[in-house]
Amino acid sequence: MIIIGEKISVIAKKVREAMNARDPEPIQELAAAQWKAGAHFIDVNIGPAEENGEDLMKWMVESIQQVVQAPLCLDTTNAAALEAGLQAHNNEWGRPLINSTSNEPDRFVMLEMAAKHNAQCIALTLGKGSLPADAEERCGIAAEIMARAAEYGVPMEDLFLDPLILQVCTMQDQAIHAIKAVKMFQELNDPPMKTVVGLSNVSNGVPKEMRSLIDRVYLTLLMYEGLSAAIMNPLDKDLMDVLKTTDIFLGNTLYAHSYLEM
Repeated sequence: MIIIGEKISVIAKKVREAMNARDPEPIQELAAAQWKAGAHFIDVNIGPAEENGEDLMKWMVESIQQVVQAPLCLDTTNAAALEAGLQAHNNEWGRPLINSTSNEPDRFVMLEMAAKHNAQCIALTLGKGSLPADAEERCGIAAEIMARAAEYGVPMEDLFLDPLILQVCTMQDQAIHAIKAVKMFQELNDPPMKTVVGLSNVSNGVPKEMRSLIDRVYLTLLMYEGLSAAIMNPLDKDLMDVLKTTDIFLGNTLYAHSYLEM
């Protein structure tokens, strides 16, 4: 399964302060640690970045790829900042991933960027100002986004469908709908569509000591239904051990006594 390291986000105080000060060291340390722990992509979330967004994203991309030979997942609603990041991205380490488009008109530009820069794109199954009620509604939104992606020239194999993970502590019924959607998304195309989730969203709002447990169990259920990728914390060793063990039982990895160290 594809692991997208989630730790470099403007939401985190340490990261936000490093961004504001243009201090690369804390950001580079987080990127390198996630890569070493097994992340295939490093998520770079600068938020809306309404002021100097282009310079910030360019600086972030260049700083991270100085120390990590991995593609980046660029996360911002600022289209100009996104394009600056795509232009700065070193594709020698792999193609970038855009996070994200949706069924909201102001997010259509992300598909345009994906086609223009030969990037992959996450498609959040979020409607026009409303949350999807169930797995079937998520599939309807996904089908609309897929059709739009084709119009923009984005191949289906470059699209990752995201079922929109919500907090289990406030919207418990949505947890099972998202799991069902992951399975159903794969039936929308041949070959099957790729899927991705923002895993830690499910445990937002629960006591800190419970978050890892909830993330671990939920990840296992999602993987059983064929999840392709997750934006998650690769520095959580217990979570990574569960991922590797689930891969063993699903036959995705050949068993060896040392599989946890691989």
